[in-house]
Amino acid sequence: MGLLDGRRALVFGVANDHSIAWGIAQALHEAGATVGFSSVESLLDRRVRPLAESIGSTFIEPCDVQSDDQIRAVFAKWRTAHGPDGQVDILVHALAFARREDLEGSFVDTSREGFALALDVSAYSLVAVVREARRAGLLHPGSSVLTLTYYGAEKVVSNYNVMGVAKAALEASVRYLAADLGPEGVRVNAISAGPVRTLAAAGIAGFKKMYGAFADLAPLRQNISIEDVGRTALYLASDLSSAVTGATIYVDGGFNIMGVPSADA
Repeated sequence: MGLLDGRRALVFGVANDHSIAWGIAQALHEAGATVGFSSVESLLDRRVRPLAESIGSTFIEPCDVQSDDQIRAVFAKWRTAHGPDGQVDILVHALAFARREDLEGSFVDTSREGFALALDVSAYSLVAVVREARRAGLLHPGSSVLTLTYYGAEKVVSNYNVMGVAKAALEASVRYLAADLGPEGVRVNAISAGPVRTLAAAGIAGFKKMYGAFADLAPLRQNISIEDVGRTALYLASDLSSAVTGATIYVDGGFNIMGVPSADA
C-alpha cells in the first residue's frame, strides 16, 4: 500500500524530465497518488505530455499563471474531470521566471519591468493558484501545498539577483498563506533545493561553475538530484508531516548551515 494511495496531486511547472517538478511528480506517483499537470502551452505537447502519459496521467492542461482567468479555468477543468468529490490533496507550485538579462551583472540594474515580471511569475503566482483552488472548493482539511525556493532568498548568490528577491517574497508568502489556511486544515510549505541542472538554472550566469563547486563545499559532499527533492516532497505531501506548515525545508546537503564554505572544512 502506497503512502499516498487514493490521493490526487496537481503539479504546476514541469518543463522537461530534468525539472525538479518532474522529480516530485514521479515520487508522488510512485507513492500511489494520481497526478495531473499544468504548464505553459508552448511546452505542453512537446515536453510535458509524454512525461505525464508515462505515469498514466490524463489531466494535462495549459496555463499562463499571469492570468487569473487561465488559473481558474484549470481548476474548473479539474472539477469536471474528477467530479464533485475531486478535491486537490496535493498542490505543487514549481514556477519561476526572470529575464535572462536580469540574471547576470548587477542587481541594481534590474529594470522596473523585469522586477515586476519576476515577482509576478515567481512569487505572486503561488498566491493566485492557492486562492483560486480555495475559491473553487478544491482544498480541504489535509490538503498540502508545496512550492520551491532557493538559498538565494536568504543570502546573496552571484547573478541570482532579482530571482533572490522573488524567492524571498515567495518564502514570506508561504508563511502568510500557512497562517491563513491553517485554520482550514491546509498546510503550505517550501522546499529549498541546492543547485540542480534544470532549464531554469541554465539561464543563470555562472551556474555551471557554482554547480561544479557545490559537491566540494556542502557537508554531505554531493550534488542534489531531483529524486532527493522528490522524497522530501513526498514527506510534505503525506500525513507524515501533518503538523508541519509555513516551513522552508532545505534539501541541499547541508550547504545552508555553512558560514564560510570551504572544501577543507
